[in-house]
Amino acid sequence: MGTTRGEIVAATLAVLDEHGLDGVTMRAVATRLGVQHNTVRWHASSKGRLLELASDELLAHCLDEPLPEAFPDRLRELSRRCRAALLSHRDAAKMVAGVFAAEPHTLRYADAVIATLLAAGHSPRTAAWTHWSIFYLTLGLTQEQQAAQETAPALHPDQTPAASYPALAQVLPHVGPDSFDQRFEFALGLIIAGLSRAEEPHGPGTGGDVGDSPAD
Repeated sequence: MGTTRGEIVAATLAVLDEHGLDGVTMRAVATRLGVQHNTVRWHASSKGRLLELASDELLAHCLDEPLPEAFPDRLRELSRRCRAALLSHRDAAKMVAGVFAAEPHTLRYADAVIATLLAAGHSPRTAAWTHWSIFYLTLGLTQEQQAAQETAPALHPDQTPAASYPALAQVLPHVGPDSFDQRFEFALGLIIAGLSRAEEPHGPGTGGDVGDSPAD
């Protein structure tokens, strides 16, 4: 029996964990599987395609039941699962940020998040943009977190003396490597709380308030 696409993707994620994103190559994946380079190319025509497939696989279990039914608990849980999926492999957030994976798992995840927002009464625009806002938040914060696992935090107290950077020095204890979970929950909460102000006006020239939302 020949090598399957699933085996190719699993090997790609294994190479990612072992060598980081820079170490993921078609040849490295073939070597890990003990197959010819052309075997990998049969399933993924380029490294970019390989990364798309691996990125999509990361979100494969984000919709597993049980999931909360009610909004906003359902949105929070979906977002947390996405972040957990990215944290499950080295450099995964960096990998996902570098590709456009219009693949089944990714599309189903996006559909589930947007459906959750639509069911809560939000407009199509608000539902779409809220999904992307949360996804970009998740990618950015997770990239920072995964980088911090391999290097020292970006800022040290001696880099931000209070005499020169008084505001930064004051908040520095709140942006350390141990606060990523809290920062994610805080930002996610801000986005959810802001949904009541995110709807479009009722129409041109009507004087509708941007804050008038059917889902306060």
